[in-house]
Amino acid sequence: MNVTPNTTESMDDMMEMDFESQLENYLNSDFGDIEEGIIISGEVVKIDDTYILVDVNFKSEGQIPAEEFMENGQLTVKVGDTIDVYVVRKNEREGTISLSRDKAKRMQVLDELEKLLDSGEVVIGRIVRRIKGGYVVEIKGIEAFLPGSHVDLRPVPDMDALVDQDFEFRVLKINRRRSNVIVSRRVLLEEDRDRKRGELLATLDEGQIVTGTVKNITEYGVFIDLGGLDGLLHITDMSWKRIKHPKELVQLNDELQLKVLSFDQEAKKVSLGMKQLVPDPWANISEKYPEGYKLSGKVTNLVDYGAFVELESGVEGLVHISEMSWTRKLRHPSQMVRPGDEVDVIILGVDVERKRISLGMKQIAPNPWDMVAEKYPEGTILEASVKNITEFGLFIGIEDGIDGLIHVSDLSWTKKIRHPNELYKVGDVVRAKVLTVDKESEKFTLGIKQMMDDPWLDVPNRYPVGTQLNGTITNITDFGLFVEVEEGIEGLVHISEMGKKKIKTPKEAFNEGDVIEAKVIHVSADERRLGLSLKQQEPERKRGSEEFRSSQSGAMAGSNLGDMIRQKMEENAEDETEE
Repeated sequence: MNVTPNTTESMDDMMEMDFESQLENYLNSDFGDIEEGIIISGEVVKIDDTYILVDVNFKSEGQIPAEEFMENGQLTVKVGDTIDVYVVRKNEREGTISLSRDKAKRMQVLDELEKLLDSGEVVIGRIVRRIKGGYVVEIKGIEAFLPGSHVDLRPVPDMDALVDQDFEFRVLKINRRRSNVIVSRRVLLEEDRDRKRGELLATLDEGQIVTGTVKNITEYGVFIDLGGLDGLLHITDMSWKRIKHPKELVQLNDELQLKVLSFDQEAKKVSLGMKQLVPDPWANISEKYPEGYKLSGKVTNLVDYGAFVELESGVEGLVHISEMSWTRKLRHPSQMVRPGDEVDVIILGVDVERKRISLGMKQIAPNPWDMVAEKYPEGTILEASVKNITEFGLFIGIEDGIDGLIHVSDLSWTKKIRHPNELYKVGDVVRAKVLTVDKESEKFTLGIKQMMDDPWLDVPNRYPVGTQLNGTITNITDFGLFVEVEEGIEGLVHISEMGKKKIKTPKEAFNEGDVIEAKVIHVSADERRLGLSLKQQEPERKRGSEEFRSSQSGAMAGSNLGDMIRQKMEENAEDETEE
């Protein structure tokens, strides 16, 4: 009967003693192992929308924002999971503790990166964005800084092109207090370059065929990465044909097979060639393109003095502007051809040493000057219209593309023509005689005055030396008078032939339009000169005047004597009558 009450009483006593023992143990628990700034393990005991409660064997559970456990919108933990957390802050008096999952992960990564810093090992990271001075690189969930100078061996032309790409990096520096990490990609590239350069220098030799990558393009050539050593592919060694810029043949990052032309071991300079891998098309050029050979080619380039025509890959010839047309006077080759045009040409000459080929286009067709020379021999009379008038003459159309020139001196035998437009205008039809047809110089000359006889040929007969003539003053100059003796024929009275009395200027004594009498003192049909004099006829005038005065005086004297005789005779007769 007493057993049950006693048993129940003893069980209550035991439970009371266990609770007190547990309470005493809890109150007397040693929490000194938990310190701020360390990473400890804890158990997830509760999850809600805002916080995750983690038991780390402290007086109370620590709260961690739920967002620290979210990845792609999903929660990554569940109740009962053991996780590492970072002790941010603890309060012994209040029994509270502040934890962080992110800081724990960051501290763990920093520990790992410190090991890599000490060992020099490589870590993989992703460039996530550009910032001032460089990039942000994500490594194992934390962000590190990549300086711009440590991105590559040389400046990167497109900085944005590296974003969202994975690369190998080396840790340069870690600041745990600020949680800063600095990494470099360049040091790895330099090590790799030095290693490859050493291997390449040990095997590289002139004449060797190598493979490289285009890393930079300039106007004068291309820099090729041979693997630790850069070589120069000069523009003149890229192709046997003429190119304006290397970009016509290669682009950045192109992989090329090249020939080592020269290698300076000490200076570590390599000259490369691309055209040397194919036969030189100029090797047997004279046999392939003999003089007079006709073929077709493509116009590749125009210059002021002509057009370059590609005959085959690597072989170009020049059509000089003078060899483009028989008849057209071209100012620029573009008046005949354009780049890309297919043209027929003929080989005029080949200079093997200078690698130059002279081409002709006009020689494909017959020379129209040959036809003109046969059709219009010298002396031919023809009619044609005036196409152009210049100070020195008239241009008249002979055949298509061929004009003839009538020089101003061949318009008239006698008229002084200051400008041809005094007599003619464009479109006038004129008759002229062919004077010369020069195929070599491509000159066709004609004359209008040659259609009639030269009036000067008869001047010596009509006006021999000593002839006295009358003429009209047409022009007065400082050196004399021009006197027209008949239409188109003028003579010159030089100032020295104007008189014995010295004259400073003919304008003092004469006027244009005056009619004067002069004596011919020189005449030449060949020189077309008629020399006149005023003073050389003065002695004759004076002598004639003196004879006239002398005769008049004698007549007067004779008349007075007769009168005296008659008067005396009359007086004697009167006296006889009176007697």
